[in-house]
Amino acid sequence: MHEFVASTKLAEEGDDRHNHRFAGVTSEVIPKGSSHVHVILVNTDFFNHHHEVAIETGPAIHVGNGKHVHFVKGTTTLDDGHVHELEFATLIQKPLI
Repeated sequence: MHEFVASTKLAEEGDDRHNHRFAGVTSEVIPKGSSHVHVILVNTDFFNHHHEVAIETGPAIHVGNGKHVHFVKGTTTLDDGHVHELEFATLIQKPLI
């Protein structure tokens, strides 16, 4: 499993222009092809509304010393008349081991 902390991209215009933050832990490993992925299910913070993020990570990206991260790209749910794009990488698994 991987921890993650990220922000959405900005949405809306003028005084309503805003983004959201979110953090959490991925699902356990889901084997896929020659690698694996994880699922992320989380709510964003609240700014008169919130969004849900339900997305599958990309495959493992090796970063050395037997460690890896996952790239994540997608959109939030449609709430308050808009969605937010998001793009981030998970944190390294088991950083202290």
